Amino acid sequence: MSTIAGLQIGVDLGTTSIQVYVKGRGIVMQEASVAALDAKTGDILALGNAAVKMLGRTNPGNLRVVHPMRDGVISDFTVVHTIVTHYLKKLCGRRLFKPSVMICMPSGVTELEKAAILELALACGAGRACLVDEPLAAALGAGLNLNPLGGQIVVDIGGGTTDVGVFTMGSTAVSRSRRVAGNVLEDSIARYLRRERNVLVGQLTAEEIKKRVGCARIRPAELAIYARGQDYLSRLPVRFEVTSTEAYLAMREHLADIVDVVAETLEETPPEMAGDIFDQGVMLTGGGALLRDLDVMLEQELGLPVYVAEKPVQCVALGMGILMERPDILAENGYFYRTDDDIGVFDMRRNF
Repeated sequence: MSTIAGLQIGVDLGTTSIQVYVKGRGIVMQEASVAALDAKTGDILALGNAAVKMLGRTNPGNLRVVHPMRDGVISDFTVVHTIVTHYLKKLCGRRLFKPSVMICMPSGVTELEKAAILELALACGAGRACLVDEPLAAALGAGLNLNPLGGQIVVDIGGGTTDVGVFTMGSTAVSRSRRVAGNVLEDSIARYLRRERNVLVGQLTAEEIKKRVGCARIRPAELAIYARGQDYLSRLPVRFEVTSTEAYLAMREHLADIVDVVAETLEETPPEMAGDIFDQGVMLTGGGALLRDLDVMLEQELGLPVYVAEKPVQCVALGMGILMERPDILAENGYFYRTDDDIGVFDMRRNF
C-alpha cells in the first residue's frame, strides 16, 4: 500500500461517545455523542460533554438535546456531519493535505449504512476514508496477536451494540453483532423503576445506577445507593434507595441476549478454532465490559475463561492506531481507503 500523505485520524463513532486517535499522538479526544440544538432554528449550540449536562434539564420549546447515533448506526446524518466536521477542523487547522480518516463500525451494519458512513466522512473534510469493523480494532487494541493459526474471540460491548469477532491468521473468520448493549441496559433500569417502584428517572440517573450498583448476577453482599427521581403519580421529586439486586433483575433479560450472541458466534466457529478459544478464553472490550461480574457470569454461562482488557473503553481507538501502522492487516481483511473519485461526490443537501 502506498504511503499516505497528511494527517491520519481514527474516529470511533460510538453510540455514547466519540473517541479520536491521531497517528503519532494517540487518543486526543473523547467526547459524548450528544448535541444540543436550538429547537426553532436547528442550530447546534453545544457538542459532546457540554451537551450532556443539558440532558433532562432543558425546555423542549427552546432547546433539543439529541443522540445522533442509535444502536451503533447514524440516526441523524446532519448532526453527525456537523460534529465530525467540527472535530476534524479542530485537529487539522490549515493543513495542506486533507486528513485520511478511519472510522469504526459495528460488524452488522448493512452495505447501505457502510456507504452512508463512508460518504459522510468524505463530506466532513476527509481526503480519503476507510471503514473498519469494530471487533477487529478492539482485538488489536486489547493486545491480541491475530497472526497465529489458532482462533481468538473478542466481545466488544459498547453503548449501542455488542460485536463479537473470531480471528485467525490476522483476519476475521466469524463475526456477529446485536443491538443490545449499555444503552439498552440503562433503559431497562429506568423501565423497571417505573414499573416496580412508580419512580421516573432520566438517562443520566439510570446510567449512574448501572455504574455504581449494576451487576450481572445477584451478589451475596448486596450493594445499594440513593438516587433521585420523580414520583410517577404525584410528579413530586423523590429520593429512594436502589439495590444491586434490583439492577440485576432489571437487566437480566438483556444480559441473556449478550450471552446468546456470543454463543451463536461460537456455534458458527469451526471446531479447530473453537478448541483454541477454549484454551485461550474470551476477551471483553468496550464500556460494557466494566459491568460488575459480567466476566464471571459469562464464564458460568459459556464454560470458558473470560478476561477483561486492560483499557476496555479505549480498545477500539487504540486498535485503529495499530491499523494505521499495519496497512497489511487492513488489506488482508479487505479494507481500503476511498476517495471522492472512487464513490462520487457526496452532497448532504441532496441525500438528506
